[in-house]
Amino acid sequence: MTQLFAAVDIGASSGRVIVGEVGEVLDGAAELHVVHRFPNGVVDHDGGLHWDFDTLFAEVLTGLAAAAKYAAAAGSTIESIGIDTWAVDYGLVDASGELAGPPFSYRDGRGAQQVKRVHGLIGPERLYETTGLQHLPFNTIFQLAAEQATGRVLEGRQALLIPDLIAFKLTGQRRTESTNASTTELYDAVAGEWATEFHDALGLPAGLFPPLIEPGDVVGPLLSEIASRTGLPVTTNVVAVGSHDTASAVAAVPASGPNFAYISSGTWSLVGVELDAPVLTEASRSANFTNERGVDGTTRYLRNVGGLWLLSESIRTWEKEASDAGSPASVVAPAELSLPELLVAAATEPAGGPQIDVDAEEFLAPGNMPERIRDAVRATGETLETRPAAIVRCILDSLATAYADTVARAQELSGKRVEVIHIVGGGSQNELLCQLTANATGLSVVAGPVEATALGNVLLQARAACAAPATLMELRAMVAASHPMKRYAPAA
Repeated sequence: MTQLFAAVDIGASSGRVIVGEVGEVLDGAAELHVVHRFPNGVVDHDGGLHWDFDTLFAEVLTGLAAAAKYAAAAGSTIESIGIDTWAVDYGLVDASGELAGPPFSYRDGRGAQQVKRVHGLIGPERLYETTGLQHLPFNTIFQLAAEQATGRVLEGRQALLIPDLIAFKLTGQRRTESTNASTTELYDAVAGEWATEFHDALGLPAGLFPPLIEPGDVVGPLLSEIASRTGLPVTTNVVAVGSHDTASAVAAVPASGPNFAYISSGTWSLVGVELDAPVLTEASRSANFTNERGVDGTTRYLRNVGGLWLLSESIRTWEKEASDAGSPASVVAPAELSLPELLVAAATEPAGGPQIDVDAEEFLAPGNMPERIRDAVRATGETLETRPAAIVRCILDSLATAYADTVARAQELSGKRVEVIHIVGGGSQNELLCQLTANATGLSVVAGPVEATALGNVLLQARAACAAPATLMELRAMVAASHPMKRYAPAA
């Protein structure tokens, strides 16, 4: 018997609704079928960077309707729906369920302006002792402080993290899934509960966040109006997965043993190891490592490292220049903008070229990324040519170096030995990046699956329906047995 599960998987630049098939007829495999793709991105609204949530939710409904049609054509039904997105961002919902406005994006700079005030109320050392969270100026705690500073009303409203907001719109139920809650810097990493002392210290109203749930818990069945709009049965449940997309991705890392590091490579790179308990030492805080909750109470001990945003934003800039009738004569020819061709050209660039700090704040916002990269190189006393191949090689060399440094530091701080690195997500298709990472770390790199996040989402739903194995290692064995992977050895 084959069962179907719908995965809503949304990143910072695009989203998909995917139907996952799990069952005995597939010999223990999980097959994915993308039934709807849609763009996502920040919009400038009232002088701030926001997410267009109304459009985003409309696309989710379109995707769920496509999932219902897929299931009907297969003579089946969708068993449940799981939702994963990026972290930290939220929407404010009042008692009637109305949004106070479009959710802010973490790429808006408002949180950075509140870091000093928050740290004046709760010292950074104290924050880390409890939350174990890497300091990032856009963490939810700083965004909420910005709400207070601008006089935005929090009383009588609830903050629903983006996947929880989507689940609320589908079911009417308000919950906060724990893997995403752990990214707010308002969550106790040891107790697995809200750190209410920090809520009180900031003067946040009681009940600002809904109760916590864990991956595998049922959020609730679809509202009748949603069932009617999508064609799904009203009995279809939304089931919590690792709603932080990295949590679902790590659950699907095809590791055969415990001694692995992972790189979930996409817009951001999430680089770390899986532990049984958080590391809350001062050395860990100083190194800016984070302890985020994983599936089954594990700890994702990692650092957010710059990602392929640097590459995609550079390509977007070159494409814009190429299509601009008034662009300078030196503009990139359209033929040079194909990513595969850019990567081939970058591979021929000499090793040992200039590098940048991929974590620098000047790379966070949209804009002319190639020029900012060249400015950053210039600030080190080196120069970087304007040729796209040179800039792409600089990006990938810099990412590989950052990955190597992060994996080495994770081992040192956690005591976890790493024997192999698994790269999952979009970056696993980037052969040059994978090889450069193997070279920089001196470790074998196993690339794939590309769709680790969606696989983790589907498999966690399937496990909740007793259609997949109970343990993480068994789930990972399913992935390893059914999805192609490529191994890269370090260059001699």
